[in-house]
Amino acid sequence: MSLFAIADLHLSLSVDKPMDIFGGWDGHVEKLAENWNKTVSEDDVVVIPGDISWGMNLDEAKADFSFINALNGQKIISKGNHDYWWSTLSKLNKFVEKNGFDTINFLHNNHYSYGKYGICGTRGWINETEVPADAKVLAREAQRLEVSIKSATKENLEPIVFLHYPPVYGNESNYDILDVMFRYGVKECYYGHLHGRSHKNAVCGERDGINFHLVSCDFVHFCPELVV
Repeated sequence: MSLFAIADLHLSLSVDKPMDIFGGWDGHVEKLAENWNKTVSEDDVVVIPGDISWGMNLDEAKADFSFINALNGQKIISKGNHDYWWSTLSKLNKFVEKNGFDTINFLHNNHYSYGKYGICGTRGWINETEVPADAKVLAREAQRLEVSIKSATKENLEPIVFLHYPPVYGNESNYDILDVMFRYGVKECYYGHLHGRSHKNAVCGERDGINFHLVSCDFVHFCPELVV
């Protein structure tokens, strides 16, 4: 039994949003399915931190969820900036239950236990505190991250954090998010969002006591990355 992570699936099985207009994304759905099922077993868990489907609502995203559900392993999904289908946790849980998507769970103001670890996270946000609207969203995301981590530490679990937005990028640091992780002694953080040329400024490795891992789909060559 192993834990994996991969972000930014950007599926569009029932909407017209092809990803092959971007370099390196040709046939990415087929590559993803093949690599996933070669790497992940039925007993494994895969965290998908955001940008799951281009569907604008749950009906449009249904085919994408069906695709994910059929892949090996249990999946834990959190929100990305393009997940317009996202709803309340209650509605999301009813949606997967109604459609028999029994391998899919959602990470939102909660955590999931995995051995001695707590799977924690939230979407995160851009590092733009000068803009009031962005500062408000960022503060809310930091609070959600703390709620998630705190729920894990209350059960004496070691938190591993999964975000959509990178909390570090190049020489920049998003301390609203980082300070939460510092406070709880987080050592491992996985994130997505970055594609193409932005990969060159991605932080992969240790900074300020935290090991950062970029797991966006194109960066990991459409194959889930082993966490533990």
